[in-house]
Amino acid sequence: MAPTPHILVVDDHREIREAVTRYLERNGMRATAACDAAEMDARLAAGRFDLIVLDVMMPGESGLDACRRLAAGENPPVILLTALGEDDDRIAGLEIGADDYLAKPFNPRELLARIRTVLRRAHRQEPARLSGRHLEFAGRVLDTDRRILLGADDAETTLTTSEFRLLMAFLERPRLVLNRDDLLEITTGRRAALFDRTIDNQVSRLRRKVEREPGHPELITTVRGGGYCLSADVREVS
Repeated sequence: MAPTPHILVVDDHREIREAVTRYLERNGMRATAACDAAEMDARLAAGRFDLIVLDVMMPGESGLDACRRLAAGENPPVILLTALGEDDDRIAGLEIGADDYLAKPFNPRELLARIRTVLRRAHRQEPARLSGRHLEFAGRVLDTDRRILLGADDAETTLTTSEFRLLMAFLERPRLVLNRDDLLEITTGRRAALFDRTIDNQVSRLRRKVEREPGHPELITTVRGGGYCLSADVREVS
């Protein structure tokens, strides 16, 4: 029997976090509440969680800043709760590594459905194929355990969760043209909305870490009318 998912609900509104935790528990999940990012950190240090539901607008450290920090380490997937119509927060959250978002006010059933979808996707992305691998391309090596990119001079570059997922999408499909919808589906499991520039922004940031001249990319190239392509061979090294 699969273990019961443990969800951490972070929101400064007591009524919301209590209502969400009760709803999740009634639907077969464990749920723990935190009122801000500081309490979230304390909860994470004290126990294991499978997913974090994180409000964007909180006193102290904002949900976006907390999400950025979480994405830089080995932490559970994050679903952001954003104010209705705050597209900038939604897009920024996805770009820095959030796995999904939901606008307030929301239907608890929809939140539950999104949690289950993200958990399924996270479980699919955890297999041994990502563990202990070193992938070499164009004189660089990606350490999949540490999510660190090693350059020709042994310089180490740390990747955020979203950068790591995007680079893995390219490394597992070298020299194939991947359009924006393909990349978004591979890295997040969702479809692009109209005028969604999430992938373009993520590619731009990834280029700054892998290209010698990000303004003139030679590795992650743009294919006019098609998308993006990793223009390098990839091999596994010990």
